[in-house]
Amino acid sequence: MTQSSDVIVIGAGIAGASVAAELAADLSVTVLEMEDRPGFHSTGRSAATWIPGYGPDPVRALTRASGDFLKNPHDDFCATAITSPRGEMLLGLPGQDADVDNYRKVGMHDISLEDAVKRVPLLRTDAIEAVLYDGTCLDVDVDALHQAFLRRLKQRGGHVHCDSPATAISRRAGNWHVTAKGGTFEAPVLVNASGAWGDQVAELAGAQRVGLQPKRRSVAVIPPPPGADIDNWPVTASAGETFYFKPQSGMLLVSPADITPVDPHDAWADDMAIAEAIDQLMQYMDIEVTRVDHTWGGLRTFAPDGNPVVGFDPVLEGFFWLTGQGGYGIQTSPALSRTAAALIAGHDMPADIAEHGVTAEPLSPARFVR
Repeated sequence: MTQSSDVIVIGAGIAGASVAAELAADLSVTVLEMEDRPGFHSTGRSAATWIPGYGPDPVRALTRASGDFLKNPHDDFCATAITSPRGEMLLGLPGQDADVDNYRKVGMHDISLEDAVKRVPLLRTDAIEAVLYDGTCLDVDVDALHQAFLRRLKQRGGHVHCDSPATAISRRAGNWHVTAKGGTFEAPVLVNASGAWGDQVAELAGAQRVGLQPKRRSVAVIPPPPGADIDNWPVTASAGETFYFKPQSGMLLVSPADITPVDPHDAWADDMAIAEAIDQLMQYMDIEVTRVDHTWGGLRTFAPDGNPVVGFDPVLEGFFWLTGQGGYGIQTSPALSRTAAALIAGHDMPADIAEHGVTAEPLSPARFVR
């Protein structure tokens, strides 16, 4: 028997879960997730932070617009804190002058080498040419945020079907018809929130690809140096994004900040890239890494211009794109989901989001139509 609703969302990661929760306030919503649990891929492997100066202009606007929600969630959304103070410190290494200048332009400020060492006592400063800092950066509890969106969706009557990859999608008589492992579904609006698989889902539905490119990000977890109190260290990165490290749950996450183009798949860490990141860590920190506790890899999916793809397809009626969030999906999810829900419902951009400079045009999939 075909199950009918107002909207079908493909993908139950942070993008799909958040927009589905928003839409379910007024519409019946069905979410189809290909894995056996939501957030298996990018969402569940994110070491997320809220960094207002990170990304291209539209992303920064969405990040700013999401800040109040993340800092002060309503009790009926999540009774516990979603964020905690962290701070971000960028190291200007040789050859990274242009990168340092770019971060100055988006609000990061210079601090002295002495101040940097106070924040990260094991920092080696002999090869560091500049240090920038932003104290507004926050850690984000990704699981708490994702689960809160899923809980809100279910409280509002929405349904999530896991282990239900779409195998056929067609448009007939004003409805999208989706055949999935979990059954058959129909709705006038279909939201493509399928992350790294966004172009494949679009092609299955008969839409033109927009050129989404999944890129692997590798992370290693190492024990902290003996006797070091790392809990309050800021997330620290090179201004050229060649590596970063941050404390998490008593351990130290280290990443080469790799952006290796790959096909959609269940990602794993690149051991060579991890080795290079650890080598850089030991160059700029008084740390001897003798053991890696574990590693993981995730996918961050980018459109050709680096901005998210959000809006109705200009050709296929009722086909809505919500993809290409890159590495910014967690920190933008409150504003991006409300933006998407407003566009789907035909409403104006929410005023509190628009005041941060968020507009629909730079996000629209129409920018890729040839």
